[in-house]
Amino acid sequence: MSIIDKNQSGLIDKSKKNNKDISLIQQLWRNIADDRLTLFFFFVLLAVIVISILARFIAPFSPVDQSLLRINEGPSATYLLGTDQYGRDVYSRIVFGSRTSLILGVLSPVLAALIGVTVGLVGGYFGGWIDRIAGRIIDILLAFPALLLGILVAAVLSSGFWSMVAVLVIAFAPRFARIARASTLALRSEPFIDAAIAAGVSHFYIILRHILPNVAGSIVVVLTLWIATAIRLEATLSFLGLGTQPPEPSWGNIIRDGLHNMTASPWPVIGAGFAISLTVLAFNMIGDSIRDVLDPEARV
Repeated sequence: MSIIDKNQSGLIDKSKKNNKDISLIQQLWRNIADDRLTLFFFFVLLAVIVISILARFIAPFSPVDQSLLRINEGPSATYLLGTDQYGRDVYSRIVFGSRTSLILGVLSPVLAALIGVTVGLVGGYFGGWIDRIAGRIIDILLAFPALLLGILVAAVLSSGFWSMVAVLVIAFAPRFARIARASTLALRSEPFIDAAIAAGVSHFYIILRHILPNVAGSIVVVLTLWIATAIRLEATLSFLGLGTQPPEPSWGNIIRDGLHNMTASPWPVIGAGFAISLTVLAFNMIGDSIRDVLDPEARV
């Protein structure tokens, strides 16, 4: 084959790959657009992301400024969701709290996926003592529920943003590792893997080129769904006092502070609780659509 033919063949392959990627995106959008409820939550999720990014410009007040003159005020044109027991604007705190909750909710599962998938791929591919050690560690961590494991880790570490990230990464990484390991074990016995090994291809290239692309679909689906779980766990740990600490706002500690003042001003609990429920539900709905595109058998 001539150099020109090879170049043309490479261009055709790249074109087919691009068309495949575009078709997946189009199919995902079609799944979202065909269901009015999913489409509604898609725009809800988009709005939450925009609000978290532009929080400094959207919030009318600082989330930490206190005033004895405006304690426990009800909703009004000035304070859309009233004020709390410290005179802080509830709406502004919820807007800024979305930033903390979303960053933790996205960053933690992504880091957990990177660590867990790496462990699962290496253990499942090489087997032997590497797989046994990785498997035992995964089994031990999976023996603890995510919330209990988060409480144990948070109790050992000091409270703060990066402590929360560490808590959620430790809680989620074993779950990604188990999925990646199971898929790798199934692919390891396929003839095309044996052919690649016989051809002298490096193990690193086989993992990246042949195994990881076949595992990526399941990982992306789980990642999307676990983002919603991470937001919920962050709110739970912050509510228990093990997460984001005041005066830095997060949806969890807004509910915790408002719960002690529920009779005088219920709006912190109502507003932050509604924000958590709406965001978690939106991520779950979008995750279901992604699952339908990447794993059509799941619909059956």
